[in-house]
Amino acid sequence: MSEALKPVIVEFIGVNAWYGSYHALKDIDLAVRQSERIVVCGPSGSGKSTLIRCVNRLETYQQGQLVVDGYELNRHSRHIATIRQEVGMVFQQFNLFPHMTVLDNLILAPMWIRKLSRAEAIDLAMHYLERVRIPEHAAKYPGQLSGGQQQRVAIARALCLKPRVMLFDEPTSALDPEMIKEVLDVMVGLAQDGMTMICVTHEMSFARMVADRVVFMDKGEILEIAPPDVFFSQPRDPRAREFLNSIA
Repeated sequence: MSEALKPVIVEFIGVNAWYGSYHALKDIDLAVRQSERIVVCGPSGSGKSTLIRCVNRLETYQQGQLVVDGYELNRHSRHIATIRQEVGMVFQQFNLFPHMTVLDNLILAPMWIRKLSRAEAIDLAMHYLERVRIPEHAAKYPGQLSGGQQQRVAIARALCLKPRVMLFDEPTSALDPEMIKEVLDVMVGLAQDGMTMICVTHEMSFARMVADRVVFMDKGEILEIAPPDVFFSQPRDPRAREFLNSIA
């Protein structure tokens, strides 16, 4: 199926969000199709994290429409729990339960939310630990793992709910440089498998490698949307050019 014919999974239509008097998102229009990989970049404070955190209602917006997997998500939505089952999220911090083993961290949500038996949840968890290449750490506690390993556990935990969309909010920003590659390698593999992904990151090498489109934001606005080859070689917006020069 061509990209243009694939269904839209996430759509922002004129979305605006405020924190008090601060206008965090300004007239956001963005449609993400099934299996599409979107990388959102821009300077700190540009609204990137707010944008993706609206997708699973970790942040709220006040104007416009946001439709996720066919459900409109607003302050009165009765579908928030349903949407969160279909939208996995990986944060800057790993957010693992430190008193639980890696395996127990992974089986908790499938048992409670998907109603799997413990045996089914364990099979699923081990499958995804294999997928992120750390099955040998299943019996360890998060504190016994490196930062990169903990982030891979966090990715596996999100995958255990078999989401239709994966959100990544600066997933490598808390990692030492030598650990970044192991997490990015896992994310590249997910992209190659056709996972729908929206990723906020400063890792421009990742954007060049896997993004279908790069979204550039500044001061709450989307200033440019382009394929990576165009964005990195011929950015139209002056602020995008300035941003790319600053990280070159």
